[in-house]
Amino acid sequence: MNIYESCPELENEKFLLRLVNYEDCEDLLKVYSDRNALPFFNSDSCDGDIFYYETKERMTEALNFWNMAYQNGWFVRLSIVDKTIARVIGTIEICLRVSEDDFDYMGILRVDVRSDYEKEDVLYDIMALITPHIYEMLGCDGIITKVPVYAVERTKAIQRIGFTKSEHFLIGKTGYAYDGYWIMK
Repeated sequence: MNIYESCPELENEKFLLRLVNYEDCEDLLKVYSDRNALPFFNSDSCDGDIFYYETKERMTEALNFWNMAYQNGWFVRLSIVDKTIARVIGTIEICLRVSEDDFDYMGILRVDVRSDYEKEDVLYDIMALITPHIYEMLGCDGIITKVPVYAVERTKAIQRIGFTKSEHFLIGKTGYAYDGYWIMK
């Protein structure tokens, strides 16, 4: 399966994961203007974007970029829909990393959720839904995700899924070394 030719929808009892669209803008603005969620977003090697958007215009610009990135095969950004309230509560970004560090040919998994969803069981349900499919979607050798040391709930969730703390740093395109990555092979 090539995710850039056909992006699947994935769902379980609680969540639906599907390609982002412009109708998600208002819900996503609640995610990306949530100051309490901001510290959990991974902006490593994102050219200075910290994913904090306070206006609908700025959120629309991000959606434009995410859609262009998908069309160019750079990365995929999926909306996370909470089926109980029929609202988008975050996004997942996945892409294949080609590099000369220890994470070459690994799938990168980024999960951004509103701060009220930054809970072990919720994060587990979301990540357990996507992780088994990333290998086929990206054709990767393993998956990496960043978890800050203070993200206690997130750490518990990824450990339940099977990630282990990596001893290696992710080397960005500028040569900067990023810590805090977890790996699953």
